Parts: sequence; C-alpha cells; structure tokens
Amino acid sequence: MNNNTNWVLACIDGSVLSEAVCDYAAWIAQRVNAPIKLLHTIDPHHETAALSDLSGNIGVDSRDHLLEEITSVEQQRSKLRLQQGKLLLQAAKARVIDAGIADPITNQRHGSLVESLIELENDIRVLIIGVRGKIHENQPDKIGAKLESIIRSLHKPILVVNEAFKTPQRIMIAYDGSPAAEKAIDMVANSPLYKGLSCHLVCVCKDDGMPDNLLEKAANKLIAAGDIEVFPIKLKGKADHALCEYQDKNDINMTVMGAFSHTRIHDLLLGSFTAKMLLNTRKPLLLLR
Repeated sequence: MNNNTNWVLACIDGSVLSEAVCDYAAWIAQRVNAPIKLLHTIDPHHETAALSDLSGNIGVDSRDHLLEEITSVEQQRSKLRLQQGKLLLQAAKARVIDAGIADPITNQRHGSLVESLIELENDIRVLIIGVRGKIHENQPDKIGAKLESIIRSLHKPILVVNEAFKTPQRIMIAYDGSPAAEKAIDMVANSPLYKGLSCHLVCVCKDDGMPDNLLEKAANKLIAAGDIEVFPIKLKGKADHALCEYQDKNDINMTVMGAFSHTRIHDLLLGSFTAKMLLNTRKPLLLLR
C-alpha cells in the first residue's frame, strides 16, 4: 500500500453495508493520501438467462410472442438497473465528500464484478467491499457469493467490511511466522494507515508452538517503524476461535491477516481458516496479499 497513485476502490451495491464501505474507504484514503473510486457493476446475465428459460418447450408462435415480451421486459429492467446504479453512486459520492474526500470518481461498469476488478487490479491500492452483498445481506451465516472469487483472483489488499464504520484505534495482526505473515508485518510497518494505532500482534499456537524470539522479532520490527504501540501476545487453542475471542475481549477494531498457506493455520488462500474468520469475526478483516 505504498503507491499513492493508485485508487482506494470501494464496491457499492446498495446493500446495508454500502455506507460502511464508503466510510472505511474515506478513512483509508485520508490516512494514506490516495484518491477514491466508487464502483458499481451491472451484471444482467443471470436475470436474462432466467427470463429466457420461461419460454420453455411451448409452441413456436407462443414462444416467439413470449420471447418478444421477455426482451421488452429485460430492456426495461436494464434501464432501471442503470438508473438505480447511478443513484447509488451519487449517494456514495455525496457521503465520501461529506467525510472530507475531494473529487471522488464514480465508475459504473457492465458485466461481472470479479471480471471488472481483475481488469482494474493494476490501478487498485486497496479494495473495500462488504462481507455480504444485496443477495445475502440478511443471511449472517453466509459470505457474499462473489467474495471468495474476488479474494482468490486479486493480489491487492482487501478490506472486508461487516459492520457500521467506527474509527479504528486498535488493530490485531494474526501472526504465525510464515512468509505471508512476515509480509503483513512489513506492510503494517511501512504504511501510514496504521500510524498512531495500537497493534496487538497475536499468535495462536499448539503446545509450545512458535519460538518466543520469532514473535519478539516481528514486534520489534513494528516498534522500529515508529508511532505504533505494539502488544505481542501468544495464545493457545483453535486459531479462528482464539483470535475472534481475543478480538471481542480487547475491543479490536480491525483484524489484519496475510494470505496464510502451508502453515499450521493451513489450507489454500480461502481454506477453512480464512473462511471461518470471514464468517465469525465481528470486525472488519483486512487481507494483505
């Protein structure tokens, strides 16, 4: 997060988390001195396919007439989706301006959100997105339908928002000594985003687990960066449970994780650990790639 020519990109879809996405985007943009882009995508593919299926296996004349009506309905829906998206972006733009952002850019794109983000990746400094979009916003036991694909596809920091905005004062780094975790330490140490915050450097171990000097070395790197209060902590237990419990007890405002793999907190990028953290954490989760 050191290239200040790239965008803080906020994904807006009209869900209940859209306002929080705007607020976190504004907070990050101001702290790292980066511009904001607000993105809304229109993906008509699924609705079009569903409407086309209504023609079914009926007579030719009836089918042709029905398809004409379906086409007309879809054209009307497309215009409404376009207008709705413009209104969502206007409201989001007004919100980030009120938060102190000058000249935010709005961008409405047609097609898949995942594909749009891949195309924009080189211009992204950090992506902010809700843990659930409009489809799943009333299903707290699920994460967004597209979120997993986005995290797998992008190689940029991603802040996953799951609550109304609260100015972060205390962050927690989930640390396991892996190369990905060390990269997260470097990014936190070198970014202006975390200056002036309290940082709880938390390692969850089984038995003796990680040597104390490894955790101490990581803590010293953060301390040497300056203006970060560091609390190195070793816990025992199941990683996701221990981290979420610690987060709640210590009023942590944001959890920072690297892309763990090939460690005791094992699995692919979105293996069981990351998925459980996304589901169970009550605070925003910043995934550092």
